[in-house]
Amino acid sequence: MNSNHSPLSASDAPATQADYASDAARWAALVARDDAASQAFFYAVRTTGIFCRPGCVSRLPRRENVTFFDDAEQALNAGYRPCKRCRPTSVPRDVEMVQRACAVLARHPEQRMTLGQLSAQVHLSPFHLQRLFKRVLGVSPRAYQAGLRVATLKNALSAGDSVTVATHAAGFGSTSRMYHAVRDTLGMSPAAYRKGAAGLVIEYASCETPLGTCLIAATDKGVCALALGDDSETLLAQLHAQFNHAQLLPDQGRLGAWLEQITAYLGGQRRFLQMPLDVQATAFQQQVWQQLQQVPYGTTLSYTELAQALGAPNKVRAVASACARNPVALLIPCHRIVQKSGALAGYRWGLARKAALLDRERRSEPEARLARPQARSDRE
Repeated sequence: MNSNHSPLSASDAPATQADYASDAARWAALVARDDAASQAFFYAVRTTGIFCRPGCVSRLPRRENVTFFDDAEQALNAGYRPCKRCRPTSVPRDVEMVQRACAVLARHPEQRMTLGQLSAQVHLSPFHLQRLFKRVLGVSPRAYQAGLRVATLKNALSAGDSVTVATHAAGFGSTSRMYHAVRDTLGMSPAAYRKGAAGLVIEYASCETPLGTCLIAATDKGVCALALGDDSETLLAQLHAQFNHAQLLPDQGRLGAWLEQITAYLGGQRRFLQMPLDVQATAFQQQVWQQLQQVPYGTTLSYTELAQALGAPNKVRAVASACARNPVALLIPCHRIVQKSGALAGYRWGLARKAALLDRERRSEPEARLARPQARSDRE
């Protein structure tokens, strides 16, 4: 799996609204009770008229009853009442303390502050501050600072600064340190990022399938996007938004064989898809997506089981976030990940399609399901 063109993820940088831009990512965070998303968005339940934070301990609502909002004011203006448990209109003291620490770091992103220096600024013990960061943001103060430096570097490069000037503005000290720090998060060379990824050519094609329209896009290295939807125009617009600096060209015939594979797969005529990938991934996302490719046809895992299979049982929320960010449907089979109860969780291409995919696999021939020990059959 190629890790080029990698964005920052929630496990590598501070959680922001950009980390939960899609409803699929927000639903995954809600299912995982992701405290790190508590300031990124809010959700409301139509049947109760109440809105909450993603980490609220109230009972998980049905997906069709949930509406997402960027902030509490939007939810209030839409007529929803704040939850009395998670108090979404108030700022918890823990969050307030972390916000103060983040503000200190943001004032001088080029400076490297030790945990002791930062804790002295906000009048907390280093141990307490470390714990608050991990609980509220899901990352350590050190990781947060690293995210700020990368963000500063990106802003400087986007503004047209030279690589050398941007490197020092972000506080890396030397270009060698900068290259080492950003090789898995910037997603391309700093010089290429400065040019807006100009020169990247992506070919695309679409076809109709039993599950609606399928759009596939590929670089010269492999598939970079595979999406399912209701019409090709919407899917193409989403592709343009995802790769807004690339040159997108209609397929000249190269993708036809891959579309035939996908059509046969969705029609039940084949159980495996064989095509190279060139997907954006942080190191952690890459681990999750590689593990997803090991979940056999006709079986499912829960988010908890997937985290355990990775050897990271405490990263269930990060695993859910990585599943939600999967850019290639079917090739990385995130549809095989369900809630611990067996109920369906979020799927960026629609829960109805997820249910249909699992139903096709449940009805497959038994020999197709070469189950690994940690995977369980839906027929069991």
